[in-house]
This record gives sequence, C-alpha cells and structure tokens, in this order.
Amino acid sequence: MNLRDLRYLVAVADHGHFGRAAEACHASQPTLSGQIRKLEAYLGVEIFERTKRSVRLTPVGTEIIARARVAVREAEAIRALALARQDPFGGDLSLGVIPTIGPYLMPMVLRPLTEAHPRLRIALTEETTNALVARILAGELDAAILATDHAPEGLDEIPLYDEPFWLTYPRGHALDRVKTVTAAALAQDRPLLLSDGHCLRDQALELCGQAQAPGAAADLRASSLETLVNLVGAGYGTTLVPALAIRGGWTTDLGVQVREIDVPGANRRVRLVHRRSFPRKQVLDSLANTIRGLLPNTVQVCKF
Repeated sequence: MNLRDLRYLVAVADHGHFGRAAEACHASQPTLSGQIRKLEAYLGVEIFERTKRSVRLTPVGTEIIARARVAVREAEAIRALALARQDPFGGDLSLGVIPTIGPYLMPMVLRPLTEAHPRLRIALTEETTNALVARILAGELDAAILATDHAPEGLDEIPLYDEPFWLTYPRGHALDRVKTVTAAALAQDRPLLLSDGHCLRDQALELCGQAQAPGAAADLRASSLETLVNLVGAGYGTTLVPALAIRGGWTTDLGVQVREIDVPGANRRVRLVHRRSFPRKQVLDSLANTIRGLLPNTVQVCKF
C-alpha cells in the first residue's frame, strides 16, 4: 500500500467512476483499476461495490476512504511545508472567493501580486461561503476571501477591510425624495435578494428586516449580484450592494441610482481565511498587504 494507491481510492470515491478517476489521476483506467484490485486483495476486503452502471463504497470502504483522505491531505501538507522552506512564494496557491467579492476585488490585486511574485501561480475558485469553507477544511483550497461575521470554526483569519453596503434603486423611485435612507425606509420597500447560500442574502435580510414586502408581485431571487442590479434597473425593486461593486459606470448604463444608507451595522468584514496549519503564511500576508494597499476610499482598511 502506497500513497499513489490512496490517491486512486480517493479519486474513485470522489468521481464515482473508474474512468473519470483515472483521468483525474493522469493514469490509464486498467492501471488504476488493477492497483485498486491489488489493494483490496492485500487488505482482504472490498472497498467498492461495482456494477455495470455505478461504483459505490462498501461500509468498510467508507471507513477506509475517510482515513485515506487524511493520509493524502497530510502528505500534501508535508510537500507544501518542504516547498515553503525552499521558496514560500513559488508554486501554486489555490484561492477561493465568494461571488459578491471576486468580480470587484480580484481584478485589482491579481496582477500586482503576480508581478511582485512571478513564481507564484494562483488558481482562483469562485463559490459560495459554505462550499469554500468545506474545501479549505478538506485541503482542496489553501485559503479563501470571505465575508462572514467571523472565521469558521477550525480556521484562522486575516482581516482585510470593512465594506459598507449601498442602496441601489430605479430612477424615479420614491427613495429619491427621502433625505436619508434609514432602516425604516429599507423595510418599507421590496428588497431583491440573492438565492440561498449567499452570505449577502442573509446580511440584506438582517438589515431590511424582511425577505419581501407585503403584496409583492413576484419572488425574485438571483444567483449573481449583476442579475439583481439589472432587475433593479428594470424597475423590479431595490437591492443592497457592497461598496466595491459600485466602481465603474454601470449605474449610468443600467439606469439605477446608488446611495449611501444611514443604518447601523450596514457593512461587512472581509477576511482572508485559511487553515491554521497552512505553512506558507508569508504568501497570505503578502496577499493581504497587496489587497489593503489597493483598496479605494469607499471601504475601511483593517489595521494590522
């Protein structure tokens, strides 16, 4: 039994298919299947239940895969530790970011970071918060930029910036006649929301106090902030957007108004979250410093 065999096991469990697992492991299917058969013979148990249409884990296979994942993850940690001692700014950095941050922050920071560290290769993944946290804990990502109230359990954080929310609404909306947008004004209107799983949805609900105003014509939820703003421009309601998202000329293009709001706590803390055991902290510190140094004055940089 060796580390390669354990990687094969994990790949089959993840893909549920020997062919796709072999492709992911850059091996031929006969080689991968043969090695797993040899391992099953060595252990004296069947790890996978095979049919013509599917591959399923046996009960003992489920326990074996759980331990195999730990072994593979620890082996990767050993490799990463050795690389970090050789050159912490060389190699790959797998970075996650949530959809309400990625399109607005990453274009600002990726080029300066890679120019400062040309041997660093950043692989960027955009997913919702829960998915990114799970992938960090599983060792599939090195770190992620999130906007949770605090670092999830088991992870450490580097505070980056506090970002206020701004209100967007269609031209000619009643809010044009309101001198100050307060919590009461927000609660009287119909907020458009992101779909479940986005932390910005939960933050908007907390600030507005409701998911939808009484008598709303439709329950409109979107998977992206861009869709929400386009719906606002079409006159379907209002929505809250993070401050970095208001940069550029899209407000004029879409026919929406943007205003600051006078609501206590109408902001979010953006953090760089990582495993406590991640060995290349210098890379994360450099990423954090790059981000802080490029932020516009619409957000408040966290002290460090």
